[in-house]
Amino acid sequence: MCAQQVRWTEAGESHSAGWRSETGAPPPSRIVIADDRMTADAAYRLAREGTAMLWQGDFQNARQLLRAVARRADRTRRRRSGEPSRSPIEAFREHRRAQSRRARVQGMVLIPLERDYTIPLRRSPDVRQACTEVYGPADESSVVSLPELLGLIGAHEWRKKGVWVPALADRIHPHYGVFSPVRGEYVDLVAEAPLPSRQLAFDIGTGTGVLAAVLARRGVERVVATDLDPRALTCARENLARLGLADRVHAVGADLFPDGRAPLVVCNPPWLPARPTSPIEHAVYDPESRMLRGFLAGLIDHLEPDGEGWLVLSDFAEHLGLRPRAELLAAFDTAGLTVVARTDVEPKHPRTRDDGDPLHAVRAAEMTSLWRLAAS
Repeated sequence: MCAQQVRWTEAGESHSAGWRSETGAPPPSRIVIADDRMTADAAYRLAREGTAMLWQGDFQNARQLLRAVARRADRTRRRRSGEPSRSPIEAFREHRRAQSRRARVQGMVLIPLERDYTIPLRRSPDVRQACTEVYGPADESSVVSLPELLGLIGAHEWRKKGVWVPALADRIHPHYGVFSPVRGEYVDLVAEAPLPSRQLAFDIGTGTGVLAAVLARRGVERVVATDLDPRALTCARENLARLGLADRVHAVGADLFPDGRAPLVVCNPPWLPARPTSPIEHAVYDPESRMLRGFLAGLIDHLEPDGEGWLVLSDFAEHLGLRPRAELLAAFDTAGLTVVARTDVEPKHPRTRDDGDPLHAVRAAEMTSLWRLAAS
């Protein structure tokens, strides 16, 4: 049952349905009926004014309208970006604001769902399985924003197809809201660093379970993988079972550390100390570096003597000015940790070569590091 309801008037009659939003967005207060006659300019104007459009036309036309609305939002961003050059942190903040504005206007295009998650529109895809994977069993008619629905469809396809991980010579299948290991450089770092022990390892914030699987494939006899997110735990357990590792890797719900100590504790926390705005962003944005600081503060209490903590972290925040290197090193000292070694790798994703990206200079300079830490 949806926690909130959305209401609108159609042909003089009042209607209501459940409101679905994985971002926690409130239901729109103003809704008009829209169909294939709606122009992109009119849709963009309504969206900017805060009026949502419940689509009653062809589904594929709704997707085209969404792209047209996004182009208009992007034109506004490009006009603003023509101002004098800004510092990296100013460019980042403007980039985030532009993303938020774009998401807000696109989120005003709404799609109805029947009680069984069928879309009652022409040329609609079958989204029943995709919706069930995220929302659970269907129980009532509802309304969802088109961008969220497309996100569910995309996540379902990734879940079916999986992501090839060379370090495993196999695929990892991400679930909705769980960060996909498409940036493989951090996985390669864990696959290649010298193991201090093959007896036991903890993987903190396991997500899809990819790093836990890599450690097990490298010969670690037992791995305890933790996460707070129930979706991540389900995802990790399914991946580990598919890889034949469920008997050696145990995924448990925990805020950072499990009970006990291990000779190896691995953590790949979110890289940017900023507020996430969607479920998938929790793997990238960590307000006030909560997870990073928690990992460092508790590491010694969960390391066996002569054990190592592996911190896998991008320096993207440093180039933006969000977290200076000196602050990270000071956090090591405060936690009683010393750096045994550090291995760096350059990112390989296409955005490092996109000079049209407002953050291109920062992305091009980014390095991902595996810090091998031990008690001082």
